[in-house]
Amino acid sequence: MVVAVLSLVGALVSLYLWLWKIGWVGPVACGPDGGCQTVQFSDLAVLFGIPVAAYGFVGYSMLLVASMLGLQETWLRRREVTQALTVLSGAGVAFTAYLTYLEAFVLHAWCRWCLGSAAIIVAIFVTSLLGLRRLPSSESA
Repeated sequence: MVVAVLSLVGALVSLYLWLWKIGWVGPVACGPDGGCQTVQFSDLAVLFGIPVAAYGFVGYSMLLVASMLGLQETWLRRREVTQALTVLSGAGVAFTAYLTYLEAFVLHAWCRWCLGSAAIIVAIFVTSLLGLRRLPSSESA
């Protein structure tokens, strides 16, 4: 349930940034330092012609669907969904680490929304790891 809630929040943050990037919402709400605008207006905010926030939205949506599946009675005591959540969120943490590196050492600007998303994906990853520890191993099942 924790991963589902965090994934929903992450999806909403990513959706907001994505809709801003494609011009469907007004100015991005951020602090007076202009860090969000610097990050979002950079060429690095687009990967293969797609806004980075769109990748975040898809990733968080996948995590949300998987976590909702894991809440179903059939999957509650099985490891597969939690393993999938751990792999997906681990990939998200790796991608986020790269993006945070770019903010710090290439752009020299911080997007507060991006940092919030980074905290969310790390929390999902940690929660998934704790979930794996809680479940019985497949050999003992």
